[in-house]
Amino acid sequence: MAKKKKKTPEVHKDLSGFDIKINEFGEITSNFDIDKINAFLDKNVVDKKLAEQQDDTEQQGEEE
Repeated sequence: MAKKKKKTPEVHKDLSGFDIKINEFGEITSNFDIDKINAFLDKNVVDKKLAEQQDDTEQQGEEE
């Protein structure tokens, strides 16, 4: 039986080389600084909860 080759997932060019693992204690370890990951997510991902809050505040402003 042939061994399966481990395929590396495709990642965004800003995150090239990103590797994340869970150790034997259940802790998440990464080779990237958490601040760099958070900055990437802030720039590229829309936070649904924040968008809903902004919609609610806009609607309250229109009602007053």
